[in-house]
Amino acid sequence: MKYKHALFLNPYIENTATSVMGIFPPTGLEYVATSAKGLVDKLTLIDLRYETDLCDPAKLMDFIRNEKIDIICVGIGWDRQFREICELLNLMPDGIPLVVGGYKATEEVEELFRACPKIHIVVRGEGEETIKEILEGAPLEGILGISYRAGGKIAHNAHRPLPNVNTIASPDRVLRHNVYRMKLNGINMADLTFDSVLSARGCPFTCKFCTFSLNPLGQKRVYSERSVESVVDEIGELGANIILMSDDNFFTNAKRAEAICDLIIKRRIKKRFIAQARIEIAKHPRLLDKMVKAGFKMLLLGIESPHDRILAQLNKGFDSDTIRKYFNVLKKYPIYYHGYFIYGNIGESEEEMAYISKFAKEINLDSITFQKLRIEKFSPLKDIAKKTPGYHVTDRGELYSDTYSHASLKKIGRQIKFSFYTPFQVLKIVRKFLVVRFFTFGEIVSFLAAGPSLLKSVIVREIQKKRLGNSLKRIFVSNA
Repeated sequence: MKYKHALFLNPYIENTATSVMGIFPPTGLEYVATSAKGLVDKLTLIDLRYETDLCDPAKLMDFIRNEKIDIICVGIGWDRQFREICELLNLMPDGIPLVVGGYKATEEVEELFRACPKIHIVVRGEGEETIKEILEGAPLEGILGISYRAGGKIAHNAHRPLPNVNTIASPDRVLRHNVYRMKLNGINMADLTFDSVLSARGCPFTCKFCTFSLNPLGQKRVYSERSVESVVDEIGELGANIILMSDDNFFTNAKRAEAICDLIIKRRIKKRFIAQARIEIAKHPRLLDKMVKAGFKMLLLGIESPHDRILAQLNKGFDSDTIRKYFNVLKKYPIYYHGYFIYGNIGESEEEMAYISKFAKEINLDSITFQKLRIEKFSPLKDIAKKTPGYHVTDRGELYSDTYSHASLKKIGRQIKFSFYTPFQVLKIVRKFLVVRFFTFGEIVSFLAAGPSLLKSVIVREIQKKRLGNSLKRIFVSNA
């Protein structure tokens, strides 16, 4: 074998007392590491969010040397901690090939090579097949889907054809050194364990703000499904009790999603599922019934805007009346609904942005996330922004305008947050978690016991203002 000991490293460091960042495994890196099995004598997977003894760069470098690691593979999936990760990569020992992949690495190939002189290879897009050829020692000029240093320049090989998803092995959880748990204020909630399953890759929709399925040269991942049996087999082997179905839209094929639910029910698999979906799932009542029986507790729904003009601009494929109509159906099912919104869109006024929180409550969303519009490298919105007077796009894809600066958009975001997350709304969230049985009463009590939290501060504030009883009555009686 060309390499003896390969290190697969998730370089993100968890440095906050209370965060959900660490509750799910680095699935993409685990897929690639699993595909490398049998091609090296030894394979080590390190997640720095949990391997706290190796977060000190000096200790990590000692580990690499002492373990005689001779190739390092790093996954960079997100913008966060990008500068810190580059600093870490520049400390890697000389003479050991450094391979980097993941969505952020794929998106920022040239920037990574400039910022990190020690990087040898960047794997673009899906890396399961590519890493095999790298570990086998194939000549770099013949490996599809990589960019690499050659003669003082950066060479970009052609795209690698995307493999059939049924040929890709599921992540080998044995490679992990830890169990992924909910953590509050540094305390692990032992009964709440998390994992993720990817049942399909790609997305057939063409929302203009989304380029997540593209590599840096614009290659789109055609929607591809795993077999129903392979998905449920993987779920059945997991020890975690909360599972994220991490597809872009788990319900793209409603008949297939229904078949997965049927098999979960048939095998009596008892898990709590979270899945991403589009609001069109409301057109499938039989599927929704089976989802409830199978244990689907939470849906993450991309709504993006309450305004028809902006929905059309983003190419969402529905309007605000359709959103309201579908939510009149969805609210009949005991499922927790979390909505995603985008604000700061091209031509959007402050009044339109502020309406997000009111609209979210009108359609009975339980919670929301809202982010400023980003215009990625291949987004069709880039041309619209350039042609719209007064709008600007930074090198990082951040959109702002002469009317709404970064600071003013951030202020509007805070207004949306506090307008939606009132004390009454937070208490409603607690009730909904209990109603859908996402968390048990005992687990919620454990959250409170773990220390200061949003929920605890809300309850304390309500007690101090002598209105907790009225709030609880409004939630548990009026809304029962």
